[in-house]
Amino acid sequence: MNKLLKSTALILLFTIVLFSCKQKEPREIIPETTFSTYKGDSSNTDDVMEKREIFYGLLTPVEITEIFSRLETAYNTNMLNPVESADNYLSASKAALNLGIYGVDLSYLKMFDMNTEMLKYLVAVRKLSNRLNIPTEYLTEPLDRIENNMADTDSVLAMANNAYKRIEDHLERNDRKSTAGLMVLGGWIEALYISTGLLLDTENPDPEVVQRIAEQKYTLNTLLSFLKNYYDDPIVVYYTKKLKFLKKYFDMFDIYFKIDDLEIDHDNRVLKASGSDLTITTETLRNIKDYAQKMRKETVSL
Repeated sequence: MNKLLKSTALILLFTIVLFSCKQKEPREIIPETTFSTYKGDSSNTDDVMEKREIFYGLLTPVEITEIFSRLETAYNTNMLNPVESADNYLSASKAALNLGIYGVDLSYLKMFDMNTEMLKYLVAVRKLSNRLNIPTEYLTEPLDRIENNMADTDSVLAMANNAYKRIEDHLERNDRKSTAGLMVLGGWIEALYISTGLLLDTENPDPEVVQRIAEQKYTLNTLLSFLKNYYDDPIVVYYTKKLKFLKKYFDMFDIYFKIDDLEIDHDNRVLKASGSDLTITTETLRNIKDYAQKMRKETVSL
């Protein structure tokens, strides 16, 4: 899938360069609705601030939640899609979407070293993979190795991620790219659902949480461009319409960078900057959170 995304990433790259690096116009600051995370101007030291990464490409479902790994995510497995539900996803589209959802759930469990639960979710992933006629050995081999490696959470996640990459490669080779697209879509919906549900307090938002969620507007643009290639699949068209509705909320704000502070890593599809500035209303945050919950509820429904 990485090869498929090169052109998409380049298109988004030009969009970011043209529109995201513009200089800010003077405007009234309203404390209740403004979240500024750029610290460069307020520092009186000569220290060079470390640049952090802002992802704008697409990752495998297991990798998606890395963008939230620096935040203190609460432990609440009730947010996850129960493994028992895997038995009821009989259609190919539901199996693909929830294959992505379970991948993000695996990453969430990894944050808390829940190795036994991770194994259960990998078994659910194998069920859905079988339903999509994906070779059994892609999951059987990692599961056997994981059972003998349960003490090492990092190894468990690495094996899971490798399994997802093999699944995507298989779908690509067999001209089932729309199925792979649905899997990526399901993972992105789950990541947004978990992050807004557990981290975002719309009444008293944390600026870093707001920024992390706001930055998903870049990935959403990439996801929409990617799915555009598979409009021959009516399920892709259906969910694309929903993503476009969600995009209206992300389009209500801009993220600004200082031109001389921004670096673009083409290979890893990330922006690197020591800070950014954005203005977003609590109403917009609430709308993003509510719509993410609606999309996720429909995606996991039986």
